[in-house]
Amino acid sequence: MHPGETLSIWSLIMGASLVVKLVMAILLLASVVSWVMIVNRGLFQSRASRMYADFEKRFWSGIDLTQLYKQGNAKAASGQVLGAENIFRAGFKEFSRLKQQSSADPGAVMQGTERAMRVALAREEEKLEANLPFLASVASVSPYIGLFGTVWGIMSSFRGLANVHQATLAIVAPGISEALVATAMGLFAAIPAVLAYNRYSAKAESLASYYETFSEELSAFLHRKLHTGN
Repeated sequence: MHPGETLSIWSLIMGASLVVKLVMAILLLASVVSWVMIVNRGLFQSRASRMYADFEKRFWSGIDLTQLYKQGNAKAASGQVLGAENIFRAGFKEFSRLKQQSSADPGAVMQGTERAMRVALAREEEKLEANLPFLASVASVSPYIGLFGTVWGIMSSFRGLANVHQATLAIVAPGISEALVATAMGLFAAIPAVLAYNRYSAKAESLASYYETFSEELSAFLHRKLHTGN
């Protein structure tokens, strides 16, 4: 950019050096991908919360567990079961299988059931936390990437002064402005990512706690069912 030109954002970007442009492209890509993941996580966790509330209501309505399991067969086949219902299906399936064995020991039945539920719980927690590490990386790294672009741009601007007999603000300002755009883009990528990460991490932890509580309640329920025969 030459002195006297209008300093628009687009002209600053197009006038930046190749390295700064590369930094801006990386930050733009990171921002776009993080926004896709932010929307995806928001929709997924909202759906998980609704499905948890719906399934918990059905579970404690007094419905027979075998009937409840059969009701979810169609949804499970199409991959539409999430959270507590997946934990229930994994635990109840193993419970029913082990209970049908004539030589089954009650303790072994419950151990197998709880192991199946723990595996299902771990998988559900992984689903809740998907994409969060990427958001954390964008939140922590983007400002530094932007700062690198800024430092490089300022270095290039000052190197260019070596060929100028008289350095004025009009000469230096465009180069510094171009460099500072990289810092702005780094913050633009990082701020939404860190806010989303904090929000979705807390939500994932809350839902995981609900799932864990449900698995413990289901384990106690099946334990009573095993020993009372009801």
